[in-house]
Amino acid sequence: MKVLVATEKPFAAVAVNGIRQVIEDAGYKLALLEKYASKQELLNAVADADAIIIRSDIVDQEVLDAAKNLKIVVRAGAGYDNIDLEASKAKGVVAQNTPGQNSNAVAELVFGMTVMAVRNMYNGTSGTELKGKKLGIHAFGQVGRNVARIAKGFEMEVSALDPYCPDEVITAAGVTPIHSVEELYSGNQFVSLHIPATAETKKSVGYDLITRLPKNGVLINTARKEVIDEEGLAKALEERPDIKYVADIKPDTAEELKAKFGDRVFFTPKKMGAQTAEANINAGIAAAHQIVAFFRDGINRFQVNK
Repeated sequence: MKVLVATEKPFAAVAVNGIRQVIEDAGYKLALLEKYASKQELLNAVADADAIIIRSDIVDQEVLDAAKNLKIVVRAGAGYDNIDLEASKAKGVVAQNTPGQNSNAVAELVFGMTVMAVRNMYNGTSGTELKGKKLGIHAFGQVGRNVARIAKGFEMEVSALDPYCPDEVITAAGVTPIHSVEELYSGNQFVSLHIPATAETKKSVGYDLITRLPKNGVLINTARKEVIDEEGLAKALEERPDIKYVADIKPDTAEELKAKFGDRVFFTPKKMGAQTAEANINAGIAAAHQIVAFFRDGINRFQVNK
């Protein structure tokens, strides 16, 4: 059984060592493809792989066609829009993610960017505090729950919208359930986005929602750039000079937004939410354990293409 770790952005060495131990202790062979420069390198490497561990690497129809022996691909992280789910299902390949392994890292970044925003990007002018302010969490999954936990430390008032999460779960976390997206945005000075990029959510956050934010509103996006209607965002920022937008996902129109709105917008140079040593290690080793559990016991708890 051959397990391939295919990572254009490699795992930390300690994570690779942990993955190797899990895989080899199970009696499987581990192969590494790191910092590859072309898709052809990936296609060659997957040819005889039974399982693949990836990060932000793309597993599309071409990769699946090249991987004749492939039975499972695991995305080391929560998001999985870099895997063609329909194509993998059609090929009989199980696709999994590793939810929760990088959620604290992403949640901490939310507040790193939020504090920077309310302190005016540390430009020397007087800012504001988070204590007593209202935070709305758009999707109450693992990251959202960690955001709520940290927000409590800032003594913020926290509410959340998630139609797939029971009210009692949200309430048990000391968070107020919200039942309409309009109410979430109009009732919170700060809104933190954690929705996935799906056909339903792409470009769903635009002018109408953003302009509902109260005075000095801040929208924080550590989810996906695709959920933002960038034209609507620009229009909202134009009409509401009090609003700020900070994101862990560089928009397609980043240069124009930065040129026009300056310190009212901020984008990390690349997606950095999970870029901590701890998240890197946790997600990689979790992926290895899930592969072993799948082959040994048929466990597919984290399958995302059922």
